[in-house]
Order: sequence, then C-alpha cells, then structure tokens
Amino acid sequence: MHEPGPPRFTHVGASVELAPRRPDAVSDADDRPDARFSWRVRDRPESSEVGVGDGPVVHLEPDESGVYALELDAPDGTHRQVVRAFPDPRKEVRFDAPVADLPVPADEVESVSLTGPFNDYTLGRDRMVREGDGYVADFDLPPGDHEGICVVNDDFEHCHDVAVSVSGPGRPRVHLDGRVEGETLVVTARAESAPEGSDPEVEFWLDDRDDLSESAVESDGSELRVAVADLPERARIHAVAVAERHSVADTLVVAADAEVSVSRPNDPPEWARHATVYQIFVRRFAGETVETTFEEIERRVPYLESLDVDCLWLTPVVGSPTDHGYHVTDYFDTAADLGTRAEFESLVERLREAGIRVVFDLVINHTSRDHPAFQMHAAGVDEYADYYERVPADLDGTDRDALPEDDTDWAGEGVPGYLFNWTRIPNLNYDSLAVRSWMLDVIDEWAPLVDGFRADVAWGVPHGFWKEVRERLKSADSEFFLLDETIPRDPQFHESEFDAHYDTALYGALREIGRGEAPAEALFEALDANRREGFPESSLLLRYVENHDETRYIEECDEAALRAAAGATFTLPGAPMVYYGQERGVEEQRGVMQWHDGDADLSAFHRRLSRLRSERPVLRTGRVERIDRDGDDRTVAFARDDGENRLVVALNFGDDPREVRLGESVAETDLLTGESVAAGDGVTVADAVVLESEM
Repeated sequence: MHEPGPPRFTHVGASVELAPRRPDAVSDADDRPDARFSWRVRDRPESSEVGVGDGPVVHLEPDESGVYALELDAPDGTHRQVVRAFPDPRKEVRFDAPVADLPVPADEVESVSLTGPFNDYTLGRDRMVREGDGYVADFDLPPGDHEGICVVNDDFEHCHDVAVSVSGPGRPRVHLDGRVEGETLVVTARAESAPEGSDPEVEFWLDDRDDLSESAVESDGSELRVAVADLPERARIHAVAVAERHSVADTLVVAADAEVSVSRPNDPPEWARHATVYQIFVRRFAGETVETTFEEIERRVPYLESLDVDCLWLTPVVGSPTDHGYHVTDYFDTAADLGTRAEFESLVERLREAGIRVVFDLVINHTSRDHPAFQMHAAGVDEYADYYERVPADLDGTDRDALPEDDTDWAGEGVPGYLFNWTRIPNLNYDSLAVRSWMLDVIDEWAPLVDGFRADVAWGVPHGFWKEVRERLKSADSEFFLLDETIPRDPQFHESEFDAHYDTALYGALREIGRGEAPAEALFEALDANRREGFPESSLLLRYVENHDETRYIEECDEAALRAAAGATFTLPGAPMVYYGQERGVEEQRGVMQWHDGDADLSAFHRRLSRLRSERPVLRTGRVERIDRDGDDRTVAFARDDGENRLVVALNFGDDPREVRLGESVAETDLLTGESVAAGDGVTVADAVVLESEM
C-alpha cells in the first residue's frame, strides 16, 4: 500500500519529491508514522554524490545524468523507486523589470514576485531584487519563451509582465500503442522530434510495482515485445523519447486475465474531449438583488441547458471567509451562505439530469490563515507542527519591512511559506504524511459526489502527490476529470497527473490580437507552441478568453474582438470554456451576472457557436489546416478536416465587417446563421463564419 508510485523522469538539477502512498496503516498510537519509513539510495551514477535526507518524504536532486535506484522501507515491506535523470537543458537567463515600467511608483511597491513555466524550480517564491533602475532575477530556464509577472499588490490589480526567450529546441513527444500478435504483446512507441530538434530515441521502463521481469522483455528501438505467457495480472509499461531534451513519459496498462487488454491511463475521458465548459463565480451568478445559493443556481439550470454546455465548473463551495472561496476554512462542509450539503447534492443531481457534469474547485495548495489547523500550527500545538511550510526568516529573501504590519510579528523561527504576496493563505507542507493523508481525505470526501476536480494552484503541489491522486481517482472512476491550474501551462503535469490544462498560449495570443498588438494569424503560433512545448497528443487544452482571475476580454479589447475570440475557442481543437457573463456582456471581472440587462445578441451568438460545435463533430476532432486568404491582419482563416468532412472557419477581430477571399472554394451559407455571406469573389465576415468546403 505504501509503494511510492511509477518511475520518475527528470533532469540534472531538478528536485524530485518521493513519498510513500497513503501511509495510514500505523496502529500504535505512540508510534510516530514518520519513524516507520526510511529511504536510501541503493544505486546511482558512478560520479554522483547525491543522497536523500531522513524522513518519510525525501527530495532527490540528481547531480549526474543516469539512473538512481532508491529503496523505501515501510511497514508493509521494502519498495523500489527508480529515477531516470537526463542532462540539464537549462541556461542561465535574467528577467528584468525596469522600475519605470511598473504600474505604480517604486516606493509604493509592496513586493515584487516572479513566476513562469519553470514551476519545478521556483514555485514562484523567488523574489526579484532591486538593482539600479530595475528589479531583476536570475533563473536557470529550459529553452522556450518564458513569461513572468511582477506583482505589486495582493489582488494582482497592478502588475507588469516581463519575458525572456531561451534559445534551443523544444521537447520531443512519444505515444504508446499496444497489440497482441499471436502469443506476443507488442508495444510500439511513436516518437516525434521537437521543432528544431534531432530525431529522438526511445527508452522503455517497466514499473517496479509489477511482477513483469526485465528478462521477459525484449526491446529494439521503438518496439517492445513480451510473451503473453510471461505477463503478470497487471503490467505498466512506460516510455520516454530522448533527444536534446526528454519528453513527457507515456504509459500503457496491460491487463492479462482471460485475455489481454491494453489501456492508456493518461488519456482524458472521452466525454471531456467533446465538452463545452461553463464557469460560474458562484456568489455573483444569481443577480443583483438575489443572494446566490445552490438552490438559486439550480433554478437557473435551464439557462445552462440553453447554452448547450456539458460541464459546469463552480468556484469553491466549501467554507471560506472570502467571496471567492479560495481561502479555505473548512474542507468537509459547504459554505453556510451557499447552502447545505444536501442542497449542493440536489444541484449536482439536477445538473446531471440536464446532461451537465460538475467540476469541483479543489484548493489544496494552501488554507486560510483562519483555518483551525493553521491557527494551532501558529500557536505551537505539536500535532500541527509540520502541517505548513516554514521558511527561515534569514533565508527566504523577503523584505520584512515590505510586509503588511500584521505579518511582521510571526512567532517562532521563520515565517509561513506562501506564494507571491499571498500572506493570508499559507502553503501546506507536503513533506508531512499527516497533510498528505488529510488532503486525500478531502479528495475522498468530494470525488464520489462530483465528476471532476479543477486543481487550484496545481503547480504548488508536488508531482508525486498528483500522480497518487490520479491513480486513486481513476481506479474508482475512469471517467473522472482532472483539470490543472498551472500558469503558464506545463506539459509535465500531463504525465500521469491531469487530463486537461489551461491553454495559456492561446489565451495570450487572443488578448494580443484583440488589443491590436498582433495579427490575427498569431493564433497559429499559439497552436504550434503545443508541439514545441512537448504537450502529448493525448493532452486536452482548455480554450478560454477570460476567467475569474483575468480582466474581462470585452473590457480590455471590445465586443467585436470578443466575438471573434469566442469563435476561435469553439472552432479550434480542445475544450471551449465560457466564463459566466462573457455571453451577456458583463464587463467586471467578478461582476454580477446581467440577466435583465445583458446583451441578448451576444448570448445568441454564443449559443450558435456551442450548438454548431455539438452538431458538427469535425469541429471537435478534425485537424487544423491554415487557409490562404486575401484580407487584412485582423482576419484569419483555417479548415477543420477529419478525412470525411471539411469546414472552413473565418474570423474577423476588427470593428467592421471585412470581405475576405479564401484560398479554396466554399459554400456561401454561414452555418452559424444560416444566411448567405457571399460577397464578390469572397465572403463577408462580421465576426465568425463557418462554411462547408467544396474541395
């Protein structure tokens, strides 16, 4: 039961957290669970000097490329854990944020923080330092484009973007398939080179938790073979593509009972691949004069049905002193102002009757400072001593004078660990077995009731814990859905962890296009980034233009651009998401839903997009092809083609309708409106048109 999970794949210099799974088998009240587990490095590269510390949860930071074999002694025996470390692909680069570019005067900056697509290394904790006329920070980053945010207040109301590009190839990809040929299981690894990268080789790895012997397996290049007679009841086979960098690993599960079956545990549920997601900021949904409760949301389910959505994501519904709910004070009960547990269950049942699945916002990176566990931790209660991160005051780099006054009197050695300047939501300590067990209890509490989790600040929680969560949930319900909030996105969270990921690349491109800072064809660069960053082909990307953490698109750009941007999210691959009020013209980030005074025409436009996507499978599954077009840089065109059907999409981000001549013959009827858009040698595009191809 305490086995530590699958083989881990990393690179030199990146720390890997290793832990026993669900260590709840301690029976002696006087026996500390921590004392029942110990790690040792059994084998490592010849020139390596790395070790692991004491305790049940350890951190291995490889210092040489190669294979590290570790053993975990646990109450139920000894377990083996393999870590494969590849060469370090990172280069030292510097982020620079000139003081003159900050949105507030330098003397008003409370703190300046930085994050980016390198969460394995910093978790957003490193503070930039003042140097001359700027704030700077040095980081070792892998090749690619990296973005950071200088935060100058607690609500991200004022911030400044910084960016740096690191030269080098992207990540390769690998996809596993399995089949039985006669009396032999054949596993094939399809490896794809990264843009600007060399052809990768494939490494196969067996799972130490299974009884499949290395001697029973033969591998040659991209193919692995094993006799069916040698297969155990279950075998997990992993593969990594390796070139200048290593890929996200892929996995097959082979079940050998009466006959052999092969499954792909990293794939999202089929329903999620075709879902249209709607997000509600719960306390703003019912209206201006009506308090939002579960009952009030339930009364409005017909509206969600009218939008043809398949999945509802609710911001946190558990106990919290804040209106957004992300400062959790009670994980095991619903917030009193929203309603009872029974009323929440009634809402879920009503939504399911309407064919709408429910995604629960899971907040387990941190709690509120008002959570009893943190209060007891801060007050020195031994039982809670290791529940939260503690950062030594002389090592965390925080300017004590820059902290709010009520945060400078932290009692004891060190300060609570937190991200950015979120001083009121201290980070939980996942080096604690008690915390891991507690959070698994939270997951077990809500998973049977809902259809999926959206993991808040997923990048702050260790990869190993998410791998345990995925196996735990999927073993009970293979259709359970897992969406990570990792900003900027990181393909590593798809490796036996999450089904779907925020598409921060498309989000950023649509914002730049909407503001007129990039041509409409920049959306193709965002799509190409999926391949460069190494997102596996099985990964599902959430396409969105706004959410509860972002300014409204219509406020930052305008309605004309919003229509085109929404058109992009519904006609490109992935799962489109509508943030409540987006379709009604709500201009405030977390504003009250506009029911009687909303934009009815904009709502009808979103309904047409959603229905057409449901009616035409090619918009969900077809490949994207760039279409030549004769128009200005506010327009873009592409085709969706699944081999049997082909549709052409044209988008216009400008204020006025454009006549666009397309590079292939199309029908004149817009499938969104049912009206002709023929105009001379082209078509008239006001915002978005979808046309049958006549090729």
